[in-house]
Amino acid sequence: MKALRYAYNTNGMSSHRLDDALAMLADNGYAGVALTLDHHHLDPFAQDFGPKLDALTRRLDSLGLGLVVETGARFLLDPRRKHEPTLLHPEPQGRARRVEFLCRAVDVCAAGRGEVVSFWAGVPKVAREVAMTYLYEGLERVLAYAEDRAVTVALEPEPGMLVETVADWRALKVAFPSLRLALDLGHIVANDEGDPAAFVRDAREELATVSLEDMKRGVHEHLWIGQGDVDFPSVLGALRDVGYERLVCLELSRDSHRADTLVPEAIRLLRAMEA
Repeated sequence: MKALRYAYNTNGMSSHRLDDALAMLADNGYAGVALTLDHHHLDPFAQDFGPKLDALTRRLDSLGLGLVVETGARFLLDPRRKHEPTLLHPEPQGRARRVEFLCRAVDVCAAGRGEVVSFWAGVPKVAREVAMTYLYEGLERVLAYAEDRAVTVALEPEPGMLVETVADWRALKVAFPSLRLALDLGHIVANDEGDPAAFVRDAREELATVSLEDMKRGVHEHLWIGQGDVDFPSVLGALRDVGYERLVCLELSRDSHRADTLVPEAIRLLRAMEA
């Protein structure tokens, strides 16, 4: 069995310049980066976005890093409302803003020859049936844009959102067969859905990207390895058993202040537990 390919999410390296973060990942043996598009790490709405994207693609090539494009920036689209607007926003212009952002993420993925664009549905501010209508409309536009550019897009079930569980994602996939699964193994524990390793095996054909961190059962908080209830050797073993070859992305969004120590320590621990 091949060894797993690890990446680290830049939302856990927000105190580092992007170029320095990429160098650190390459120097420590990571196979790729999970790039959260943000105001400080490749702002897709910046005036110099084009030249910076070109520079990023050259840098990824020179370092030999793979790419997953993440879209969970907290205040990129609205400086006063976390994660807003989403695909479920009550106002058409808000929903359009999120669609535009996701389409720009697709452009980044295409330019950088990335594996996937990962995104989530959002927290509904309207009745569920109305929110589902908005979600369907947004997904149709994003999926069409991605298909034209041969980019894979995957929706991540997120605690507290309209698409919260893997079961919710499966129901949505009936209408959108090309929509892949972005599986956060910590979320399985936070939602108390069952054994994360079992979900890996059950969804092996649909996995487009996997995120990993520790979490306590019933609590949506990204934790360092060993501080929660995720059985890391079990889930890493499951990923190897099913022949998963895409990036496994460690997401420690609250730990940027100690990325200098966690980046090297994380891959050391993951490789030891995988072995």
